[in-house]
Amino acid sequence: MAIHQLSDEQIRTWTRAQKDQWWHSTVYRADMAQLTLRSAIMGFLLGGILSATGLYIGAKTGITLGVGLTSVILAFAFFRILHGAGLGSDFSILENNCTQSIATASGYVVSPLYAGLGAYMLVTGNIPPWWQIMAWMIIVAILGVLVAFPMKRRFINEEQLPFPEGRASGVVLDSLYTGDAGEGMFKARILGFTALGAAIYQAIISDGWMKLLQVKAFGAQAAWVLHERIDTYYYQAAAKLEWAIPKILGTDFRVLGLRLTLDVAMIGTGGLMGIAVATSCMIGAVVNFVLLAPLMIQLGDIAPRIAPSGKLVPLNRVEIVNQWSLWWGVTMMVVGAMVSLAAKPELFTGAFKSIMGKKDGAAATSKSDVLAGVEVPLWISYVGVPIFSVIGVWLTHEFFGVPWLLCFVSLPLIFILTVICVNSMALTSWTPTGSLSKITQFSMGAIDSSNPASNLLPAAMTAEVATNASNLLSDIKAGYMLGGKPRHQVVGHIIGIFAGVMACVPLFFLLFLQPDANGVRSTASMISDQFAMPAVMQWKGVAELIAKGVKGLPSSAVVAMAIAAVVALVMEVTRIVSKGRFKLSSVAIGLGVVLPPESVFAMFAGALLFWLMGLRHGKNKGSMGHRIWVECCEPICAGLISGAALMGIGNAILNVLI
Repeated sequence: MAIHQLSDEQIRTWTRAQKDQWWHSTVYRADMAQLTLRSAIMGFLLGGILSATGLYIGAKTGITLGVGLTSVILAFAFFRILHGAGLGSDFSILENNCTQSIATASGYVVSPLYAGLGAYMLVTGNIPPWWQIMAWMIIVAILGVLVAFPMKRRFINEEQLPFPEGRASGVVLDSLYTGDAGEGMFKARILGFTALGAAIYQAIISDGWMKLLQVKAFGAQAAWVLHERIDTYYYQAAAKLEWAIPKILGTDFRVLGLRLTLDVAMIGTGGLMGIAVATSCMIGAVVNFVLLAPLMIQLGDIAPRIAPSGKLVPLNRVEIVNQWSLWWGVTMMVVGAMVSLAAKPELFTGAFKSIMGKKDGAAATSKSDVLAGVEVPLWISYVGVPIFSVIGVWLTHEFFGVPWLLCFVSLPLIFILTVICVNSMALTSWTPTGSLSKITQFSMGAIDSSNPASNLLPAAMTAEVATNASNLLSDIKAGYMLGGKPRHQVVGHIIGIFAGVMACVPLFFLLFLQPDANGVRSTASMISDQFAMPAVMQWKGVAELIAKGVKGLPSSAVVAMAIAAVVALVMEVTRIVSKGRFKLSSVAIGLGVVLPPESVFAMFAGALLFWLMGLRHGKNKGSMGHRIWVECCEPICAGLISGAALMGIGNAILNVLI
């Protein structure tokens, strides 16, 4: 069916009661299956699997990728195949919508692991037990859901704000179930074949899988592995034939991290991020690792150091970032994000007008409210928010050592910033959780700069509460368009929280907090060439800057920070003045500094590939090239990411176990 919507005049002139009555009589599908046992199970399973891929990509890039579209296509194809085989009825559109709500919540809930929580562990060296991390993440995420309830009727029912990401999900679902079913299956096949190809390739380049297959299964003496780093073949030949080793100012390319890697997950990530962001990341990587880092090594501001154990730590990419590059890269990201946020005052004014605006006198009372049996009762929020806030504060104090006073002081700021974040999601699909959490981090750091947990954990709470509130309302927007029951989506969101946490916390311990010879887990293996944890590095950098200031940094790093701040300011102002025609992003440039250059090169290659294919086939609607490269861009990228990520996770697990 065509998606029903109100005209601009109706949105402006109708009362909320009239809008609710229109939705209930015109859009609401009371008799259609929605949160069924099979949709819950499918969402839980997909959410757990896809959240693992999100953790993998987040650990590599610091970027949170939505998994809603992937879950929609997979669930659609799975039940369409079952229905065609006579093994079950087809999924309803609202069942699929509930499944994607669960899966999406699973994907977003894990972000603290590769951001604020990971930074806390790295800075303090304290690794809380897995059950404490699970409990904290679940409580804070549910608090975000509870905060969202009172906003739903104002943002969605009354003001009919667009929530572009949620609307896009609704449109995709509607096209799958009311349009050409063959087109939906075509996208599912594209995603499936791409994921299979990516998984096979990832297995061939993975030492764990090759050892299992060749040594364990077939009894070979040694495993042959295709090198993911293409330049490895050159260096092997150079060692035998005495070829020249590429250097910049006397520093080996490999020390600088300048490697050529065929990483299909990063190629898919680049396709999703777009050419402008990927180019910005590339500029950051080139400026840092090709120009500045070799110069700072030559000047001695970046040098091998002596570890506490007494061993010499040779220079590598991680050392370069930690010793020098991190500071100007983080400055670019923080200043750019803050300027971009400050340039949108409507996010602040619109949020408070929506929440604090006078109530519509014509709004229905609870006795005559046609949606009383559909909406989530507001009393749940009025009772739940204080209770879960106190529980969250208690857990933050008990598990992480944040003083009681700071925990309680941070709560009003967290709720205010969440309202701003939700309003931003409603208008632009952009959730400025990074910049907003930095406001909390700096505010709490100004009160207590001696304890890193005092700024990291409240800021992580800001990000988690804001992300879950925004994500829930975006999901509910899709359900609102399709006639779904909000209560079911809320329950689905909570199911997704449990699915993501249960899948990814144990995986995080297994992959990134490996025990030493004595069985003691440490953060020594958290940062590596494979997993750069750029978001963790950013949060860590801000926490250390709050604690230490610029004292102890090389003077060149302080100068670089000042220049980076000015450049970020000029770039963001230029973007604003040019109304977006200036495409480069200072935040992405800073991200390119802390990411491994090889990952940046692969992401740029992916973005460039899809951009060129889009230029070639974008105007030829109906052609096979347009169907594949334009209409199926997201399924292809999702397939590359999910296939490579799942096989990469499996390889990391095998290396731990074998």
